[in-house]
Amino acid sequence: MLTYPEINPIAIELGPLKVHWYGLMYLVGFVAVYFLGQRSAKRPWSPIKPEAIEDLVTYGALGVILGGRIGYVLFYKFSDFIQNPIMLFKIWEGGMAFHGGMLGVFVAMWFYAKKQNCTMMQLIDLIAPLAPIGLGAGRLGNFINSELWGRTTDVPWGMVFPNGGPLARHPSQLYEALLEGLLLFVILQVYTSKPRPTMAPTGVAVFFYGCFRFFVEFYRMPDAHLGYLAFDWLTMGQILSTPMIVVGALLFYFAHRRLA
Repeated sequence: MLTYPEINPIAIELGPLKVHWYGLMYLVGFVAVYFLGQRSAKRPWSPIKPEAIEDLVTYGALGVILGGRIGYVLFYKFSDFIQNPIMLFKIWEGGMAFHGGMLGVFVAMWFYAKKQNCTMMQLIDLIAPLAPIGLGAGRLGNFINSELWGRTTDVPWGMVFPNGGPLARHPSQLYEALLEGLLLFVILQVYTSKPRPTMAPTGVAVFFYGCFRFFVEFYRMPDAHLGYLAFDWLTMGQILSTPMIVVGALLFYFAHRRLA
């Protein structure tokens, strides 16, 4: 069993100002998209110029934050929301959902594409290969916060989390950081190193994220208030990831079929 490295969730504390590592991880993702996006925008097949990346990141950040919060409330706290709609705005209590954030980015890119005279899918194709950096960083933030830990286990790398009880658990946050972050980033960087048909990069990103998330859910504890939704193993994360696998495969298929 490995020892959980108890890192203070607060990275910087200046009087009443407290900056948490989890918040900094979001910043890491946005900064990475900004700088790497500048490089991607210099490619001949980019739909926008490098100077447009700054606004793209702003739109994307709004999509992630608003979509992530709304998605979390609707997907995971819907009954609480019905009883108390004001909880939607209590972001200081925590709660973000990747699937909602992804939908938020799609909406944000739809609006920004109108300003840039290109299509939403062209913009999504541009940023999709960069998104895994933010995903991986976010999972590291979950690990530091000792949240979203895995199911109990006896594997040698199991950890006892401070708020996860006395038994060792899978460090599922690290599994996700490696799969949804590092591995997905490598896959997309290799795939997009050459011009690809519109929708194909997004299809690859959505498909593999859905597969990785579905897999990790077998090791991750489901939300306590939801539990397993069917068969004593199916989780909300798997239900939300299944359409991603299907849609990702369809996007990739139709992207290449148009060239046939």
